[in-house]
Amino acid sequence: MNQGDKIKVHYTGTLNDGTVFDSSEGKQPLELTIGNGEVIPGFENQIKEMNLNQEKTFKISPKDAYGDIDSRLIAKIPRDKFPPEVQAGGTLLLKGPNGERMPAVVKEVKEDVVTIDLNHPLAGKELTFKVKVVAVNA
Repeated sequence: MNQGDKIKVHYTGTLNDGTVFDSSEGKQPLELTIGNGEVIPGFENQIKEMNLNQEKTFKISPKDAYGDIDSRLIAKIPRDKFPPEVQAGGTLLLKGPNGERMPAVVKEVKEDVVTIDLNHPLAGKELTFKVKVVAVNA
């Protein structure tokens, strides 16, 4: 495929333990333009080598996906800054410095402190994708 080609793919993304984290199954295929950076780099690098109706399964390392876990994005915040119902495993939407919404996963809730993680939920994980190209410039 070439820079600027518009393609459609059906895909299923899994973790190493087989857990499906995303899929187009039962939905419209994912549409993207090669070279526009609309998907993670490892995904685009693999699919741009594919042809129409080709199926392929490939792994992507964290550096070519959502990056490694950045310890600077894990913070301990006083418990009294959170609502009483906050629980480990939950997700909070925080407001960033420029007003953007940032999801944070609640890692741990203790009596006096809450640990939150602003890393992408798939950071540090190797991802496997099963992909089929279903349209090119259609």
